[in-house]
Amino acid sequence: MSKVQIYVTRSCSYCVRAKSLLKDKGVELEEIDVTQDMERRAEMVERAGGRMTVPQIFIGDRHVGGYDDLADLERKGELDPLLAV
Repeated sequence: MSKVQIYVTRSCSYCVRAKSLLKDKGVELEEIDVTQDMERRAEMVERAGGRMTVPQIFIGDRHVGGYDDLADLERKGELDPLLAV
């Protein structure tokens, strides 16, 4: 299964939704809390091509985007193959 990293903040409902969707699939997450960590937040923005909102989700080396992007992959049936790589 691909490595999954998710940048989150403590008060983000979309982060909760994204984590729930992935955990329901049995995915182990590396959760990176950027609530008060400006260095990790800057890292997230750089890796995400300038996107500053959370969550920012990475599966393997691929930047998926946020919760809406993740849910869209799930609706299209593209998330499971991506996770299996």
